[in-house]
Amino acid sequence: MNALETNTKTRTAAGDRPGMLPQIEARFRVAWPGFTLDVDERLPARGVTALFGHSGSGKTTLLRCIAGLEHAAEGRIQFNGEVWQDAETWVPTHRRPIGYVFQEASLFPHLSVLGNLSYGQKRSQKLNQQRAAAQDPRKARFSLEHAIELLGIGHLLKRRPAALSGGERQRVSIARALAVSPRLLLMDEPLAALDLARKQEILPYLERLHDDLAIPVLYVSHAPDEVARLADHLVTMDGGRVQASGPINAVLSRLDLPIRLGEDAGVVLDGEVAERDERWHLLRIACCSTSLWVRDSGAAIGDHARIRILARDVSIAQAPSRGTSILNSLPARVLSLGNDAHPALALVKLDVAGNPVLARLTRRSADELGLAPEQSVWIQIKAVALL
Repeated sequence: MNALETNTKTRTAAGDRPGMLPQIEARFRVAWPGFTLDVDERLPARGVTALFGHSGSGKTTLLRCIAGLEHAAEGRIQFNGEVWQDAETWVPTHRRPIGYVFQEASLFPHLSVLGNLSYGQKRSQKLNQQRAAAQDPRKARFSLEHAIELLGIGHLLKRRPAALSGGERQRVSIARALAVSPRLLLMDEPLAALDLARKQEILPYLERLHDDLAIPVLYVSHAPDEVARLADHLVTMDGGRVQASGPINAVLSRLDLPIRLGEDAGVVLDGEVAERDERWHLLRIACCSTSLWVRDSGAAIGDHARIRILARDVSIAQAPSRGTSILNSLPARVLSLGNDAHPALALVKLDVAGNPVLARLTRRSADELGLAPEQSVWIQIKAVALL
């Protein structure tokens, strides 16, 4: 569902005053037999916010409430100062300035790819004629050509959906959502119906969206690799409630509530490709005031790079090691120690040049090293372990 017009009752709130950060206010309570969604969150209206949790945690229900597909009796949704729902206001889904990508592509089988893209765009243009552009100068605009280029589907325009692979159909679905010039993109597990090969095919395009889009994205997923690669802000849900919410590294590095993306705790760091070692096929990634060596992925110098560091791949030493095969040896400061899943293990939160990093080690090792907050140590990370 997409829209380019808001209800005439739309109001401006304090959160939209000059100097205030744009945000999405989402407050909903939905009660069903055996399940209750009870959420009151302020989300950034920029970058990619991942709604993460196991099946049945309430992620999709929350997304549908934001879109207006689920009419919560108790709810309020405000986007950058525009109220779409509260006790007095209800803006129907087709009038909310959103693009929605479902798990299944749901393309019209009798239309070509271009026909599917044009259908939604014509509808949005009709709605847009009803409002003057001056009413909303902040609104991001996408041409159909831009959406086609961004998703790499120019060679597919004459095909019917039946002649597309699963990954191609989903790329067309995303392009269709972008072609209506949304101000908010909602994505409900867009890769869930794809096999591993098709997921790997489409993830680079989603990374392009992350880097190129000026509009916020709410991305529902229970897949750790998708969240680690795409998210700037992380909301973890369980039983219809929010467990934790914040910038992705702030959430992932919490020791009071260790959030595991898959098999292990860990963090992600954003950096830039600073150097290529062509002899050994390695890249040096600059992260704040430090750097890490990783396998050469083919990225160009200056490209944005995101690195996932698992706690199990980080070791701690009291001094820099010599005569070791580990390429990444960095000074660090212990911030705190916490419990891990097994009583023999501990999680250590460290500061590495301003970046939070987690390390897993045995409690015996932590005791022998005398680890304590504010202690200066060195960490080691294998280049082959970094993704």
